[in-house]
Amino acid sequence: MEILGGPLFGVAGAGESHGPAYTTIVFGCPPGLRLRRSEIQRYLDRRRPGGSRHGTPRSEADQVLLLSGLYDDDPDVLLAGPEAVAVVAEKAYRARTYQEGSTTGEPIAALVISSATQSRDYAQFAGPQGEARPGHADLVKHYQSRGTNDPRGGGRSSYRATISDVIGGAIARIFLETHFQTVILSSVIQVGDLRASRSLADEVHELVADHTQAEPVPLAALRAIETRLTEAAIPSVDHDFAERAATVIERIRGEGDSLGSCVEVIAVNVPPLAGTPLYQSLKLRLMGALGGLNAAQSCEVGDGFAVVSRRGSENNDAIRSSGFQTNHQGGLLGGITTGMPLVCRVGFKPTSSILLPQASVRKDLSEVRFVMHEGRHDPCAGIRAGITLESRMSIELLNAVLAHQATALDTKNFVLFR
Repeated sequence: MEILGGPLFGVAGAGESHGPAYTTIVFGCPPGLRLRRSEIQRYLDRRRPGGSRHGTPRSEADQVLLLSGLYDDDPDVLLAGPEAVAVVAEKAYRARTYQEGSTTGEPIAALVISSATQSRDYAQFAGPQGEARPGHADLVKHYQSRGTNDPRGGGRSSYRATISDVIGGAIARIFLETHFQTVILSSVIQVGDLRASRSLADEVHELVADHTQAEPVPLAALRAIETRLTEAAIPSVDHDFAERAATVIERIRGEGDSLGSCVEVIAVNVPPLAGTPLYQSLKLRLMGALGGLNAAQSCEVGDGFAVVSRRGSENNDAIRSSGFQTNHQGGLLGGITTGMPLVCRVGFKPTSSILLPQASVRKDLSEVRFVMHEGRHDPCAGIRAGITLESRMSIELLNAVLAHQATALDTKNFVLFR
């Protein structure tokens, strides 16, 4: 069973790239959090294909329908969401979905209908004579499923499955911001050989340095960074780098090839003391959740591989009564949050779907000169990956926060009659 996060806050999803819809169930959201469909939709809009001219030309509306887990005493407020319609035997069954309400503590169900499913693009990969795309899971999934897997768009292995990540992550980050003013951001810092001269970590370090660790970084300052990220040619705080990277991506796309990338993801105003030290440490879980994303090949925490060449006297974060003076550890000590920003970087391989000829095989292992016939693909995976990395970090952080709260027993929460 695949669940992202857990055991206290977790996300389960179902659906394939060219199936009719993606279904998401979010477990463990505490009751009383005010949720609006529009807030979740805002994050899905960042993830959806067609949202960037430097990504895949496939275009999906990806409108979320909320089906359970919310309540409001005013039905006109609660049931103002889009109408869900199912037509069976020429009879239409209609229901209003949720627009706004407070979480009840019960599972939150969400549905996203797919609309741009050009299944004929993938006839090349169907059946035992279907060809296996180099760099994709086509061959191993075919044999693992005994020939029954869905090859269209990668089936369940498609990046579209991250719709569930973003829905669950949206709920997690709304909870964290509501209670702790936590904000999660991401920035592309490398495309191919081209590196940004300024990173998101640089920006955040300057903001944190202006406050004691007991004070949260003002939300207005973090919103200003968000705005800059959305205004860039690709999501990066270094706008000069973003312009140059966008030009390189379009050139490589025109050549039928693809590029690798690196994305930095950071949580600011992190509640300290969340996480456990060993087998379920937050560091382990973040590296697994972020490094396990589609096309990710590496994950660093804090200063990452840069620490290898340092001495302890250079790498240790000095501590004063006002807090930590540096953040080489990336906001974690012993797998437990320090209150400093959580800092991770994820490296993505060049997108596997390219137009250039390659050596491959059919599903029956006969060799072929593989040439992609049809398809709509991202030339650089990291350009759209930031929102999913943010979502996965939010989910893991909220799960750790709830686990820590479980150790702080308050008998006032166990009174029925006052």
